[in-house]
Amino acid sequence: MHILILGAAGMVGRKLTERLLREGRLGKQEITRMTLQDVVAPAKPANASIPVNVVASDFADAGAAAPLIAERPEVIFHLAAIVSGEAEAEFDKGYRINLDGTRYLIDAIRAVGGGYKPRLVFTSSIAVFGAPFPEKIGDEFFHTPLTSYGTQKSICELLINDYTRKGLLDGISIRLPTICVRPGKPNKAASGFFSNIIREPLVGEEAVLPVSEDVRHWHASPKSAVGFLVHAGTMDLNAMGPRRNLSMPGMSVTVGEQIASLERVAGKNVTARIKRVPDPTIISIVSGWPRDFATDRALKLGFTTAEKTFDDIIRIHIEDELGGKFAA
Repeated sequence: MHILILGAAGMVGRKLTERLLREGRLGKQEITRMTLQDVVAPAKPANASIPVNVVASDFADAGAAAPLIAERPEVIFHLAAIVSGEAEAEFDKGYRINLDGTRYLIDAIRAVGGGYKPRLVFTSSIAVFGAPFPEKIGDEFFHTPLTSYGTQKSICELLINDYTRKGLLDGISIRLPTICVRPGKPNKAASGFFSNIIREPLVGEEAVLPVSEDVRHWHASPKSAVGFLVHAGTMDLNAMGPRRNLSMPGMSVTVGEQIASLERVAGKNVTARIKRVPDPTIISIVSGWPRDFATDRALKLGFTTAEKTFDDIIRIHIEDELGGKFAA
């Protein structure tokens, strides 16, 4: 099996690559080759037991997808995107990368012809939903995105559904919760503070909280995100019927509950490093975000999380990213 990962240099892409190379299989099939693409060349895995090709290209350029698809990968993980805050601030860039890039990709798949019909796993977002919300957003709730990022992801979901209906690919769109705790440095995502208020204090640095502690949101760990992708790459998609998009499981917590979890796991000295500095722009964006979900359909289809509490999410981060230690 040849696997192509678009956006492989990002956090989720790196972790997905590590898992696939470690296991050597996707479902029942042996992985024989991988291609890793991003706008910045992904790091080539050391000591890989199979050929791994690294490609640096602008995914949203016309023609960039064609040479990647010409090699007929059986499974494509589409993680390439710019994040919510950047897509909102840079309107043209958001549509070029998040929408046009996806359209070029699926048209490149269509152009191969000859019965080529790869599995395409697209990372969508809970940003496809917009307020007003029910207490929990169920599988039948409609899309009314209130951001450009959410609109771009919603359009891509519809395109992948239609290309699948026409038999041009075998697609699934999974709406990831906000991934927390994200390792590395802060990015331009409006949701970045959810990770920042955990990640920075654990390494002895201050973090800014731009919203009130009663803000509630939907989260899952990076480990869960990779698990979702792997399951989406192996499951029987016929079980989904014609609706090839669904929201992933997660947990709904308030910012205050996040901080309480951090205090239980790491102590008051760590939570004292969180500074409250309200940001009207972030407050405005967050006010239109989903808070809680009922993901019955995903659970019935076999999607599960790696954690049961937010304490677990913090412990996973400490173990996987900090070597089991933190700055008390």
